[in-house]
Amino acid sequence: MTVTPFRIHVPQDDLDDLRARLARTRWPDQPEDTGWELGIPVDEMRELAEYWRLRFDWRAAEERLNGFPQFTTEIDGANIHFLHVRSPEDGATPLLLTHGWPGSIVEFLDVAGPLADPRAYGGDPRDAFHVVVPSIPGFGFSGPPREHGWGPVRGARAWAELMSRLGYERFGTHGGDWGALISRELGVQFPERVVGVHVTMLPTAVARAEADLEGLSGADRTTAERSLAKSRAFQRTGTGYAIIQATKPQTLAYGLTDSPAGQLAWIAEKFRAFSGADHDLIDRETLLTNVSLYWFTGTAGSSARIYAALEGPWGAPLPDCTVPTGVAVSPGDIGLPVRALAERTDTIVHWTQFPAGGHFPALEQPDALIGDLRVFFRGR
Repeated sequence: MTVTPFRIHVPQDDLDDLRARLARTRWPDQPEDTGWELGIPVDEMRELAEYWRLRFDWRAAEERLNGFPQFTTEIDGANIHFLHVRSPEDGATPLLLTHGWPGSIVEFLDVAGPLADPRAYGGDPRDAFHVVVPSIPGFGFSGPPREHGWGPVRGARAWAELMSRLGYERFGTHGGDWGALISRELGVQFPERVVGVHVTMLPTAVARAEADLEGLSGADRTTAERSLAKSRAFQRTGTGYAIIQATKPQTLAYGLTDSPAGQLAWIAEKFRAFSGADHDLIDRETLLTNVSLYWFTGTAGSSARIYAALEGPWGAPLPDCTVPTGVAVSPGDIGLPVRALAERTDTIVHWTQFPAGGHFPALEQPDALIGDLRVFFRGR
């Protein structure tokens, strides 16, 4: 039950080792005129790795992370690391923010302050939150856990216990990617405690087969057909990483844990691909802070194992969620949620179409996400 203050300090030897490994990188060849078709291009990787080696300032990133109150506690045999930013406002709503892969707590650094203290950022103090940002077991300083099997169901139970330890009986929850699955699972398992579920990805709302279109007509069917086409395109060209991480994450871990260039390429390519843009929507400093967390904590393998720990087969129907749910849809995300499909399984009370952005709205469109969270949770 102990909650212990935590501060990040990466030993200088680890920084020196990173730079030495990057300097000795063995670069692969690349066929002519393939661009990003086969993965991240060699010339872009060389430039990014050189920036990481010579120009990126981990100590500055570390100082920024340490500007947030951090703690650790053991839950269900796993060490849980989290940020806990308490609001100065009376009556603030406790709010869990959960990242996914290949993200980390870095996703929420730009939004934690405005959410916790809206008055200081020109907002309405009545929209304040007590912000809790945990690292999923296996990610960052919450890893690696000793046991396999940390999927969304187990993760949701751990988050409920974490909120109890912090004195929050009722709370809201938000997430994207795996964080969306954990957030929704909290609503499924603990509907009496969760005041609202806000997500930027909803698997139950993405069309994956012709059967999902049954009963739809007009604009709903048109949107669902677009969703199905996008889903099939992603299945054909974008799911290789997930299949590897869901089946043989241990084999993958050797290369990523030993080679910083390998770890960088594995994550950087997904940040571009998942944003649905032909250019980077996330700045290099943020990307490299995120990649550095994976590298310094040695969690390439343990973070990948969440794919192998999914309860039930991939694509299996999920239990209905009765908690009021809000969805924020980004046009460049890897899936295209359809409200008509979401309403079959989830209690949808709020639906927002963001004008831009992709899979990482807290990084790509932080102001839009902050505003949507405030609107959704207002009065809950």
